[in-house]
Amino acid sequence: MLDSPAPLRSRASGMLACMSAYSSDPDLAVYDVTGNGTEVDVATNLLNGDIRLSILWTQEILMSADAADQLADALRRAAAQSRSITTAPSAD
Repeated sequence: MLDSPAPLRSRASGMLACMSAYSSDPDLAVYDVTGNGTEVDVATNLLNGDIRLSILWTQEILMSADAADQLADALRRAAAQSRSITTAPSAD
């Protein structure tokens, strides 16, 4: 029996890279100030506009003021993208 290749993993979430409706913010690069590898991910569901905020590898993250600003900007971008998805005219 042949071994199948290992599943691909995404950059941000480490989840299996199968077809996902979520699109992560490529401009967000916020990591824990303690250097433990914790990061955040903001992703928008391209089907229904839901916004997912993930704190990866732990339950909390300690961040600098600049990182908090970057996270806030990513959430604003996700909100704008969500609004464009949920208010888009249907293709009836």
